[in-house]
Amino acid sequence: MSFFNPLKVSLLIGAGLVLMPVGSSAQEPPRIAQAAPEGPTYADLATLSDAAELVVRAQIRRQTTLKADRAPGVAAGFARLYIEANTVALIAGRSPIGSTLAYLVDVPLDAKGKVPRLKRQDFVLFAKPVAGRPGEVQLVSPRAQLSYTPELDARLRPILNELYAAPDQVPPRITGISDALAVPGTLTGESETQIFLATENRSPVSITVLRRPGQSPQWGVSWGEIINSAARPPVPDSLRWYRLACALPDQLPSNVNLAREPEARRLASADYAYVREAIGPCVRAITKGG
Repeated sequence: MSFFNPLKVSLLIGAGLVLMPVGSSAQEPPRIAQAAPEGPTYADLATLSDAAELVVRAQIRRQTTLKADRAPGVAAGFARLYIEANTVALIAGRSPIGSTLAYLVDVPLDAKGKVPRLKRQDFVLFAKPVAGRPGEVQLVSPRAQLSYTPELDARLRPILNELYAAPDQVPPRITGISDALAVPGTLTGESETQIFLATENRSPVSITVLRRPGQSPQWGVSWGEIINSAARPPVPDSLRWYRLACALPDQLPSNVNLAREPEARRLASADYAYVREAIGPCVRAITKGG
C-alpha cells in the first residue's frame, strides 16, 4: 500500500518538479477549414508530443491536494495535486518507465469549487523523467494530462508515428526564415520565388512558388538539399504541416527579402502571403503560446 509522504512532495518541488508553461496581385489561395476546437487540436497534440520524452497512459491510484504554501503559482480556479498512478501502457517514449509513477498536476475545480476525484480514471500524460528519481515524472506543460479515450489514442498514433520515425524522416523544427528571393520570368506574369527556412538542426527546408501566365500559383516544400520544382504543399494535420503552420511568421520579414527592385520585393512578399494563407492558422486550444 502506498501512503502520501509530505517529505517526498517537498523533494519533488525542490528538485524542480513543477509545472512548466510550455511560433502583381496574388490570387486568393485555398484555405484549410478549421472548426472551432472543442478539445485539444492537432497543433496541441503535436506540441505536447514533440516536447515529451514519455507519452504514457496511466490510471490514478491516489491524489493529494497540496496546500497553498506548497503550490506556488496555481491559477485561480485550479488546485495542484500530487498524483500517484499505475502505468497502463507506455504509448511512446525515449526513456524507460516503471509500473508506477508520481507527478504534480494542476486541475480545474468543479462547478462547486471542489477538487475533482480522479481515482481510477485513465489519463494520457506527456512528460519527462526526473533525473535521479526513478518513478517520478514532470509534465511538459500545465495541460499535459488529458483524459484517455480511444478517440484521443487514435488521433495521437499518427503524430507519434511521424515523430518516432527514422531520424532522416522526421521534419526538423523550423525556427524562422533565412532568405527569400523572387525572380521575374521572361513572360508577363511569370516568376519564381524561393523562400529558405531556418531549422533547429540546420537541415535545409525551402518553399518554392511558381507563377505562369493564366495559371494559379503553384507552391511546394522541399525537405532536403535538393530544391524540387515538383514539390507539393504539406498534407493538413501532418507533422510537416504543423512545423510550418506553427512556426512561420504571418508576414515575410523585410530583412530576409534579398530582392533589390521594388517589384521583385513586392512579389516575394505577396508569394509568401499566398503560401502562409494556404497553410492556414496554427489553431490551439490548450497549449496557447506553446
